[in-house]
Amino acid sequence: IEAEVQRRKQLIHQSVERKAIISKCYKRKHPEVYILQDSFLAPDFLEIVRYCTSSDAHPHGLLRYVESFSDKRIYRLPVFTEEFCQAFMDELENFEQSDMPKGRPNTMNNYGVLLNELGMDETFITPLREKYLQPITALLYPDLGGDCLDSHKAFVVKYSLHEDLDLSSHYDNAEVTLNVSLGKDFTEGNLYFGDFSQDPTPMPKYIEIEHVGARGLLHRGGQIHGALPIASGERWNLIIWMRSSAIRNQLCPMCNKKPELVEAEGFGDGFTETLEDDAPETVNLCSLW
Repeated sequence: IEAEVQRRKQLIHQSVERKAIISKCYKRKHPEVYILQDSFLAPDFLEIVRYCTSSDAHPHGLLRYVESFSDKRIYRLPVFTEEFCQAFMDELENFEQSDMPKGRPNTMNNYGVLLNELGMDETFITPLREKYLQPITALLYPDLGGDCLDSHKAFVVKYSLHEDLDLSSHYDNAEVTLNVSLGKDFTEGNLYFGDFSQDPTPMPKYIEIEHVGARGLLHRGGQIHGALPIASGERWNLIIWMRSSAIRNQLCPMCNKKPELVEAEGFGDGFTETLEDDAPETVNLCSLW
């Protein structure tokens, strides 16, 4: 356990070092994809955002624009254009083929890219979360801080026949998760969803949901889920774990206790410690888990 604690403490420092090397040495193939533009976003997604920011926006009205699955509060919606997905995957493959240092998303995904290390946080993921996603999550997940998601962890995972095939059951270190299938040709590999982590049942009911290219699934981070094996081809997924310090400052979603905070760099795990000047900074980690 002590070895694992020490490993986790080093993760952020190692990530900062990799990001500095990548920023200095990596030659981008598609530099335009690093800065979010409306043209990257599906017209239907922009229509959803327009509705959510209108004066008469209401959760029931929003359900006319998204697909809803069972009672688990899982929603599918268009996010990106196919043209953007192709250019983005081409950039990711270019990075994978480079000799740059690469941090992997987590201990369950051995292939993929941490987007903050690639330099996409400030110019792409943060404006996507703040301007486009938060109006949607504010209506769908008000009880989970959907209107005050103030940090995130964003990464891309890759599934292929000779690498990672699937992902076993887990829940995310997030209040709300967006999972977008960027594409490539693949068969099978549906996602499955079970109970909410804090409300387990003796006989959980699972549902399967197909991942559709350029579309995203929004779900509660605490929803137990996984990915079934793909049967052929290759799939890239963009994952954004969105966090609300107002929620997790009260209860750590991983250890289920009030967090004891230690300092971290960047967004940390999305907790907030109020500094002497009362300016909150989301740069802390829970030391309990």
